[in-house]
Amino acid sequence: MTDLILHHYPSSPFSEKVRLIMGHKGLAWKSVVIPRIMPKPDVLAITGGYRRTPFLQVGADIYCDTALICDVLEHRQPTPTLYPEHQKGIARVLAQWADSTLFWAAMGHNLSPKGAAALFAGQPPEAAQAFAADRGAMRSGMASLRPGDATAAYRSYLRRIANMLHEQPFLLGAAPCVADFAAYHPLWFSRVVNPAMAGVLDATPDVLAWMDRLAAIGHGQMDKLSSADAIGHAAAAEPAPLPEEAFQDEHGIPLGSRVTVAAESFGQEPTEGILRAASRTHYTLERTDERAGRLHVHFPRIGFVLREVRA
Repeated sequence: MTDLILHHYPSSPFSEKVRLIMGHKGLAWKSVVIPRIMPKPDVLAITGGYRRTPFLQVGADIYCDTALICDVLEHRQPTPTLYPEHQKGIARVLAQWADSTLFWAAMGHNLSPKGAAALFAGQPPEAAQAFAADRGAMRSGMASLRPGDATAAYRSYLRRIANMLHEQPFLLGAAPCVADFAAYHPLWFSRVVNPAMAGVLDATPDVLAWMDRLAAIGHGQMDKLSSADAIGHAAAAEPAPLPEEAFQDEHGIPLGSRVTVAAESFGQEPTEGILRAASRTHYTLERTDERAGRLHVHFPRIGFVLREVRA
């Protein structure tokens, strides 16, 4: 039960980030295509509440958020590395910026009124309305850039990326790293998913050439799997033994407590379970589902909030 099972859908930008990393590392993986909007009953059976896309399943272990998925894939296949020696810190910081600041500027441009009209052209009005309602619920309480401000910021960020590519093929040198894959996927959405909005890329030809180099990596060896079979994989497996990691207590919540973990901002639906690990980098919750069995659901510390469930 050690197959890599990625739960994703084709037009998901964060999924494209992980799909390319699978290709970069030459990994074989199983593809479970999930709905892009609620309801997602099979997703929630596995995650317990977390509904952002993608998430990675390995047997009865579930890894949420692409920052954590990157670490899991690095451990699974250390070469070629996502975190180049002597540049690990800048690679992670740049990836975090790309997954947040760059992403939201790009999506503000991509899903502006013009972009939304292009994206949903030919579909019934209900499709656009359902998508807008779903993402609106996930963005509850978040500040949003106005489309014009988002496009202006996006153009500036593209110029900065182009500056980083001056006289080198990738953001931090001769080989792609986690920063490249994180910066690529919002731009991929403009270029591939909603090409009506891709004109914003034309002023930075070095960025387009860099995108071509990354796209050529491909997605590795992918086989299809149904969500029912993925749930069956989980039910037939046991969570992997947890490594001996120091308990880092920042909240006064002991291991064995009933807790929730939820994203800080976008997609704040909580997952509830028993806290089994809290290392310097991640949390692990144990939960049981009537279909999927006993699971360990893992979250990164950065970007997520731990709370104790009080009786």
